[in-house]
Parts: sequence; structure tokens; C-alpha cells
Amino acid sequence: MGALRLQQLTVGPLQENCWLLADPESGQAVLVDPGDEAPRLLEAVEASGCRLAGIWLTHAHFDHVGGVAGVVRERPVPIWVHPADDYLYRHAADTAARWGVSIENPPAADHFLAEGDQVHLGRFSFDVWHVPGHAPGHVAFVGHGLCLSGDVLFAGSIGRTDLPLCDPAAMHRSLMRLATLDETCRVLPGHGIMTTIGRELAANPFLRGAARPIGA
Repeated sequence: MGALRLQQLTVGPLQENCWLLADPESGQAVLVDPGDEAPRLLEAVEASGCRLAGIWLTHAHFDHVGGVAGVVRERPVPIWVHPADDYLYRHAADTAARWGVSIENPPAADHFLAEGDQVHLGRFSFDVWHVPGHAPGHVAFVGHGLCLSGDVLFAGSIGRTDLPLCDPAAMHRSLMRLATLDETCRVLPGHGIMTTIGRELAANPFLRGAARPIGA
């Protein structure tokens, strides 16, 4: 199997990472968490030489969905999100406005994700892990030595647990689950730099169990 191509595209005022995954053999690509700057994301897809086949969302906070409407207006592709984040998804523009950010509300999702599902990109399949805590419907996409962790796990830190609908105890359980991944697994987070499970087990107090989310 040929290599899966990855591109980190950091967008928007909150510097959110949209990940472009491309399979040159099948000619397909997906955008994971297109949070803003839709024209730039579409240019990256075009430059990949692949056709956009879908949008996968780790969760529905506004900084992760703000570019969805602009992308699907130009490339009408299916959108995947967990149903427990449907409220956040449908009210993303209102939430953004309360933070002083203007986004276009995303259109209705086409598919709901669930624990144990698989999502597919050409020859590549990723397992869907439901990892709530930062958001009730937060998922990670796991496969091929990669974990698209959204805002659960960052390099040296974790996502916030003090926002509406956060659950610190669930966040701790989700982090302990991610800690079971192979140490070589590359973590593609929703903010910041790429890391590995091994690095986080060594240096991240939340993954080592030395610290817990506030309230957990």
C-alpha cells in the first residue's frame, strides 16, 4: 500500500489545525476539521491532485467547523460528525459570535459517527473512537499509525474542560484510553504541533496519570 499523504493547515483566529489526508492511488482526499479559511483549504486539496471525498469532524466547536460551509459550497461532499455534538454543530455560528468571531453556520451533517465505526479514504480505513470530555460527541480517528485527536490530546497538554458541555471525568477516561495506543503512534492534534503517544507518555502529566483535568 502506498503512503498516505498528510498536510497540516493551521487556520483561523484560534490557530486550529485542519488536516488534509490524501490517497494519491485512489485520487481521494478528506479534510478533518476545516475550521476556517475555506478558499485556502480548497487550494490545498487542488494542489494535492486528489478529489475531495468528505469532511470528518472530531467535534463541533466553532473553531473546527467554521470553514465547512465554504468548502461544501464549492465541493458538495458528505459531512461526518458524532450525534452528541449535534447541538454544538447547529449553533456553531451563535457560539462563535459570543467569542467575537464570525463564521457561517455549517450545513446539516450527512452522516453520524459512532464508536466502532470505520471511515474510509480510498484504501485506508480509520477506526472511530468516541473520546468525550472536551465535547460530548468528540471522536478520534485512529489507524495506520495515526491518531487524529482533535482537542483531546495536545503536545504537552490537553483540551479545555471548563467550557459548556465539557466533562472532566470523561476527559480523563478518554486520555487514559488514548494512552493505550502504541508509543510510535503519531498524534495529529487540533492545535499545536504533531507529537507521538510515546512522547506524551514521557512528558505529558495528563497522559502519565500525574495530573487530572480540573473537576475529574
